[in-house]
Amino acid sequence: MPGVLIPPEHASSPLIDYEAEIARLKREMNAVILAHYYQDSEIQDLADFVGDSLQLSQQAVATHADVIVFCGVVFMAETAKILNPGKLVLLPDLRAGCSLADGCPAPLYRAFRERYADHVAVTYINSSAEVKAMSDIICTSSNAEKIIRQIPEDQPILFAPDRHLGAYLEKKTGRQMRLWQGSCLVHELFNERSLLKLKLEHPSALVLAHPECDERVLRHADYIGSTTGILKFATENTATEFIVATEAGILHQMQRASPAKTFIAAPGEGGCACNLCPHMRHNTLEKLYLCIKTRQPEITLEKELREAALRPIERMLAMS
Repeated sequence: MPGVLIPPEHASSPLIDYEAEIARLKREMNAVILAHYYQDSEIQDLADFVGDSLQLSQQAVATHADVIVFCGVVFMAETAKILNPGKLVLLPDLRAGCSLADGCPAPLYRAFRERYADHVAVTYINSSAEVKAMSDIICTSSNAEKIIRQIPEDQPILFAPDRHLGAYLEKKTGRQMRLWQGSCLVHELFNERSLLKLKLEHPSALVLAHPECDERVLRHADYIGSTTGILKFATENTATEFIVATEAGILHQMQRASPAKTFIAAPGEGGCACNLCPHMRHNTLEKLYLCIKTRQPEITLEKELREAALRPIERMLAMS
């Protein structure tokens, strides 16, 4: 099947088969394309591996490629560079940020950390390299509960930056934690009223939700978990209809895994289409092609910062 044909801005030929060119360039430079579940479906289909933050971190450690092309957001590409200092790490668009990382700037987090110096700092992977470097353990939504349960009961915990994930972990583990008051702009906008209206329209549908959602949404969920957990649950469950309260990019993999089932993206207030992350959408097929062709934009980190951020990530991988 031919690739998507789009007229490039500065090409001598009127059309370029981006899919074929990406595949050719990838082979020539010994590159691997890693993509998050929240990327556009055409990028997911081109990737060598599609996964959640934990899986992508594990793949970044395991790869033998010379070049890692990360189709996700900046903190994910930074993590790949932290784990692979000798490899070229590329990101199609450096504007692909994260509201959680942006909402936890390093100077403010440093003050937070110093205020509770006797606490162990568990930090969600949705954070900058600078914040990771000040943390004791990194976690993802896939392994956060497992990591929290391994920390001694008498050890107080700081958790940043997602307050909803933190509150969910408190409820699951019974551990009280000092929570940074951040949130994901997509998951924050899922709305209880709109969800209940959708449940009335689809009474047999199970609700699957990411723990970054507000508790008022989570209390109506039949399953709460990471993107990988949501995908696995929907694939293995006998139900045929699901309402999905996380970024809508995951629906592509869910539909591929279970083509006979129906997946409905949960809406926000008034049925808004706010279930798409604007940061993830900065990456496009054309930008992916240009990124591989020009080997830019490149993710670079100072050695001292990289080594400081590596330690809590390695703790996470060991505890997972």
